[in-house]
Amino acid sequence: MARHEHGVTPQSEDFSAWYNELVVKAQLVDRGPAKGTMVIRPYGYRLWELIQGELDRRIKDTGHDNAYFPLLIPESYLQREAEHVEGFSPELAVVTHAGGKKLDEPLVVRPTSETIIGEMMAKWVSSHRDLPLLLNQWANVVRWEMRPRMFLRTTEFLWQEGHTAHADEADAMRETMLALNLYAEVARDIAAIPVIPGEKTPGERFAGAVRTFTIEGMMRDGKALQAGTSHYMGTNFAEAFDIHYTSEAGKLELCHTTSWGMSTRMIGGVIMTHGDDKGLVLPPKLAPYQVVIVPIGRGDQGEQVSAAARELARRLKENGVRSHVDDRAQLSPGFRFNDWELRGVPVRLELGPRDLESGTVVMAKRLGDEGKQSIPLSSAPELIPDVLEDFQAFLFRRATEFRDGHIAAADTWDSFIEAVSAGWALALHCGRPTCEDDIKAETAATPRCIPLDGASETGRCVHCGEASAYGKRVIFGRAY
Repeated sequence: MARHEHGVTPQSEDFSAWYNELVVKAQLVDRGPAKGTMVIRPYGYRLWELIQGELDRRIKDTGHDNAYFPLLIPESYLQREAEHVEGFSPELAVVTHAGGKKLDEPLVVRPTSETIIGEMMAKWVSSHRDLPLLLNQWANVVRWEMRPRMFLRTTEFLWQEGHTAHADEADAMRETMLALNLYAEVARDIAAIPVIPGEKTPGERFAGAVRTFTIEGMMRDGKALQAGTSHYMGTNFAEAFDIHYTSEAGKLELCHTTSWGMSTRMIGGVIMTHGDDKGLVLPPKLAPYQVVIVPIGRGDQGEQVSAAARELARRLKENGVRSHVDDRAQLSPGFRFNDWELRGVPVRLELGPRDLESGTVVMAKRLGDEGKQSIPLSSAPELIPDVLEDFQAFLFRRATEFRDGHIAAADTWDSFIEAVSAGWALALHCGRPTCEDDIKAETAATPRCIPLDGASETGRCVHCGEASAYGKRVIFGRAY
């Protein structure tokens, strides 16, 4: 199949190959020297910074404080919470030697920070006046990955992890849902991903959690992506790390804790929710460059055009638009057009000598049926913000229509198999982990979540025929 110089394998031919090629060709990442690691290149890291900025502001606005905790955790800390260590044991990287000597106690490279933060919480909390304790950390974590895929599953990745301590279950659950809602807001309003919030089944809970909640997004191959999770830990970690407080009545009580996280996996979600055969399609609110101006011309005319392009970029920036002038004169205009299509820039502005003479600039949106349009050069900086806002809304509508068109209610096993082969199945489920294992073995589908806004319904499990457990349907799908 013929492809232009920047081309990637079409999604319909091999979605996985499309993704793996695109993240490299669009200069988001390169492979790190250690197995399963990635080097995040500047264009990709800017995506992360924009996600991080949006989420960090919301976290701080809700009363949380950022802190930083050690990368190396004594192995004994993980062993204090049995479910936690059992859940993470296969993924741990452990340091046994340092400074040329064997360590008295091995150190685990941080897979998540419940244990080290729990140890500190026990020191910092003594009275009900110390609660709630609302902490957040931006950090890297290491989980040994046997089948790596850039952004989605890598041995080392970046994330934020919120950790909080509360006086009772009700307050901790409010926090758990607050974090989930923050994630859903960033996913929908910033990444234009129409996620579905829901609760994980017991078999899918985070190791050591009492309840786990998730936001699930549908990628353009019909698979699900877990894009953020929030966990109510009950008193499990408080018991393991002795996190107590003295109540107003003078009684010693255990704290109720939460943890919640969103990672660089979100970048993978943006790529797979919006991208097409030409490359990335970036929501304007996350695009490193919302507008790229391509000046066209040579000699004296070329310099005039370039000067006008730089002035246009300056005016766009004054209007809050992230803009960039691609003045790589050694490359043809067509090459530059294709390059920025591949890299997902929402709006391209083409400016040549004739455009200058007529006082116009040619606008090309990354998606849409309008084709190229000439707009007044003088008013472009005022027009473009509305164009970007419309494009953001368009991407969200398009993704929502795709998701809704690939979700089917399944009342029989045959209809379930058909639904998860192309998207998600909404089905009644008994809730037994052994039944989930059987479903996964037969279809590769797992229970993604019990939707929070699902309608009440009871009946028989779509697979085993036993009574349904949750009073509503469960989303099943193949997942990353």
